[in-house]
Amino acid sequence: MKYNLIKEGDKILLGLSGGKDSLCMAHVFKHLQRVSPIKFEFKAVTISYGMGENLETLKEHCKEYDIDHEVFDTKIFELSKEKIRKNSSFCSFFSRMRRGALYSYAKDNGYEKLALAHHLDDAVESFFMNFSYNGKLRSMPPVYKAGNGLEVIRPFIHVRERQLREQAKEHNMPTIGDEACPAMRFDIKMPVARAKTKDMLAKMEEENKELFVSLKTAFENINTSSFCEEEYLVR
Repeated sequence: MKYNLIKEGDKILLGLSGGKDSLCMAHVFKHLQRVSPIKFEFKAVTISYGMGENLETLKEHCKEYDIDHEVFDTKIFELSKEKIRKNSSFCSFFSRMRRGALYSYAKDNGYEKLALAHHLDDAVESFFMNFSYNGKLRSMPPVYKAGNGLEVIRPFIHVRERQLREQAKEHNMPTIGDEACPAMRFDIKMPVARAKTKDMLAKMEEENKELFVSLKTAFENINTSSFCEEEYLVR
């Protein structure tokens, strides 16, 4: 596997939201366990925000396909009522809290790696959002080391979102959508930057069918000396 993301004897925690991306990854991991010469363990963990989410269908699906799965209960939803500042990003807050809960579970249960189901569309959208809104050239790496030493991997980083959507539909996976998003419980205006970026990229891809192929290649072909950061200038 490219980037050597899964190694012999790995013990991997998979963040399973129940959406199409993470559910597809759970099935891919299960398949790899059957056919790959590399022996590894994985467990799928779903973070419960503590707002009464109905996760029974997801639990039954994992049980049916012999996917080791656990729901990790938290009080993130209650905390959000106190911690989120006015006009701040709900999505960013819940993402950080969910990631923190996964980090804690991994550390407390002896997992060396955390697998996240971000795909190529996520990476490209983040890249365009960062330079359009934050003034940074930044995307999503296939692997990085978290502050607590946990290795975070993104095995789907070269997979298109539409491929995962088609797989979930073809195999009739019981995916969870926006109904499980805590931000939907607040009377707020949802963030529009990612939706605008997604629309922009869709229009760009209509004009250039190879757009995402080119961007995937570009993410592995970074010419740092062609930018203005002094650290990389050739003198």
